[in-house]
Amino acid sequence: MANVKAMPETENGNRKFRKDTLKRLFGYIFRYKARAAIVVLFIMVSSATGALASLFLRRLIDDYIIPLLGQANPDFSGLVRVLLIMAGIYLIGVSCTYLYNFFMASIAQGVLRDIRDDMFTHQQTLPIRYFDSNSYGDIMSRFTNDTDTLRQLITQSMPQLFSQVITIISVLTAMLSTSVWLTLFVVVYILALRKIVAMVTGKSRRYMRRQQKLLGELNGYIEEMVNGQKVIKVFCHEEQAIKDFEQGNEELRQNAMLASRYTNILMPILIALGYLLYVVLTIAGSLMAINGVTNVSLTGTGVLTLGMIASFLQLSRNFSGPISHMSQQLNAVISALAGAERIFTLMDETSEDDDGFVTLVNIVYDKDGHIVESEGRTGQWAWKIPNKTGDEQYIPVRGEVRIENVDFGYLPDVPVLHDVSFYAKPGQKVAFVGATGAGKTTITNLINRFYDINDGTILYDGINIKDIKKSDLRRSLGIVLQDVSLFTGTVMENIRYGRLDATDEECIAAAKLANADGFIRSLPHGYDTVLEGDGSGLSQGQRQLISIARAAVADPPVMILDEATSSIDTRTETYVQRGMDSLMQGRTVFVIAHRLSTVKNSNVIIVIDQGRIIERGSHDELIEQKGRYYQLYTGAFELE
Repeated sequence: MANVKAMPETENGNRKFRKDTLKRLFGYIFRYKARAAIVVLFIMVSSATGALASLFLRRLIDDYIIPLLGQANPDFSGLVRVLLIMAGIYLIGVSCTYLYNFFMASIAQGVLRDIRDDMFTHQQTLPIRYFDSNSYGDIMSRFTNDTDTLRQLITQSMPQLFSQVITIISVLTAMLSTSVWLTLFVVVYILALRKIVAMVTGKSRRYMRRQQKLLGELNGYIEEMVNGQKVIKVFCHEEQAIKDFEQGNEELRQNAMLASRYTNILMPILIALGYLLYVVLTIAGSLMAINGVTNVSLTGTGVLTLGMIASFLQLSRNFSGPISHMSQQLNAVISALAGAERIFTLMDETSEDDDGFVTLVNIVYDKDGHIVESEGRTGQWAWKIPNKTGDEQYIPVRGEVRIENVDFGYLPDVPVLHDVSFYAKPGQKVAFVGATGAGKTTITNLINRFYDINDGTILYDGINIKDIKKSDLRRSLGIVLQDVSLFTGTVMENIRYGRLDATDEECIAAAKLANADGFIRSLPHGYDTVLEGDGSGLSQGQRQLISIARAAVADPPVMILDEATSSIDTRTETYVQRGMDSLMQGRTVFVIAHRLSTVKNSNVIIVIDQGRIIERGSHDELIEQKGRYYQLYTGAFELE
């Protein structure tokens, strides 16, 4: 798994959230300052209207309803006026609630778009090592499940929490202006409530975080099973796959159940305590009124009236309700912060280092034979090296690659290559032969700088590849991998992936070179046939032919063919090999193959065993030596 900074632990073993998670989330929200300010204003107005309406209730009872009692001809005009004012207050509150939800939905979608953009953009900068050590399903879960928890947080939990905080402040002020003594009962309620909330949310936090992690792992497993359905059915692995899925699903269920339990148990407790508070306040208020206890409030002292008691009871309901809802929303916040933490953890992964300063440019030669940089594609390349004096040096790309005394291991204590040295002259075809795991693909990964060597040097046209910008280095290398990756789009678009500015004619010429033109034209819409699901409608050989055409249209000075014909039948391989021979003319080519027939015509064949070069030479030279290659070729020794 990827390296993640250790998080501090609490006393009960619950890991705390990173302190900057909420801060960074607000940073995205504050990109929409104008709309956020409008939302805050509407929330404040909406929340204040509740407290204001409760205060009007006291006036309604004391000043308008009680005086009318017992009158022979009561005048209801004042009562109607106050009722209309209260209706207006509630209407303003409802309107503001609708408006802040409307604007908040707009902010939320903008924030999620920005987060997904930043996450995907940063993902493109991560090294291959990250994707080799993290399941694709878990990475996808951060784009789907984790961002969905953020949507709920921004559209629902955050505005409601803020609204409830404003409501509590407004109501508390109104309560103090009604009765200080009765407010003391509410303070005791808050203190008891705080301990209950802290205990329950502490339990919930642990299970919420675990739930998000297990959800990502289960998505990763599902993704593997979907991609491997043919293998599962061929080896009758259905029962074991179901068993493994059920085990992971059960673990997710248990954690989700515990998370939901602590999330849902809090609300009933708080509601019950709210009713208890209501009863206590009713009894206390009645006793104060009956016994003539002097009432103290922010507005002065006096007698506690029936209207004050009714108003305060309404205020207490308005006070306990938001606290109960806040406690419920806190669990949603915890779940969302767990998702946000996973998202920001991905964003904090170290990007691929690139200290290179040498770039690849197109060139032409003037009439005096001097190199002139060209903006358009010319088919000729040079390495552009800036000098300290401000001048620029151009070195023509020849395709000479030298590897000198290279040691490498994917893990620090597990070496894969040991003191590997060889060279490829411009235009040579160099083949790597050896058992699976010997280190053949690792060498090509190092030439691409998918990984950096531990020791030694790799020179490209005499330039240390560490000095070449990675994007330019990789533009100079065409790669055909054993595992083909096609993308949703037309066949033409998949071929053009090798060079985005290639014309249709150039793409078709590349397909003919790879011997793919025939089968492509037999597809329902030819080159305009849309491929979906990684080209699942094509055979493995057809998919490989398209990938070869993609490399051909890139027209790079150096080619790397990693088992490029392994998925093609021997008859098709003969035609493809002819096209590849034309493609390889004038280029340096590195070939990895188990079929020795595909490397027989190589200039140099390098035999690798357990990360060491044990033989090198042409086919004829190695046959004469009667060593490992001779054994492989004659069948005396087989590749494993």
